[in-house]
Amino acid sequence: MQPPADTDYKKLLTEVIQKQMVILGPSITLAKARNVKGLTVADDGTVVNIEGQPQELIQGLIDQFVQLSGLIVKKTMEPLLSIYPNEAIVEAAVSAISQPVIPVATTQPTQTPVIDTVSKEGGTK
Repeated sequence: MQPPADTDYKKLLTEVIQKQMVILGPSITLAKARNVKGLTVADDGTVVNIEGQPQELIQGLIDQFVQLSGLIVKKTMEPLLSIYPNEAIVEAAVSAISQPVIPVATTQPTQTPVIDTVSKEGGTK
């Protein structure tokens, strides 16, 4: 099996960026994508050049959007929290929202083998 070519990585990165453009809008998405060192992104979200390890570029792009999601939550929660008079509640919530988001590596779950046991009477349990 051949390793993916740069064009495959460009296609993947382009797809991620263009989907985020629909969700977040082009300005925010392009600004975040262009923060990733080694990515050259056109105004339509197409990745036109990559420099460096493609896996690191993908992770860098994901990290940019993960950082942004915390800011989105903070901005959407601030007006809601402002109606509560208890400063301790507001401070605790804002503090929790402001904590950096640490991405968690995901792995595929492993399957646990199913073992049938036979009872002395000959049936299965």
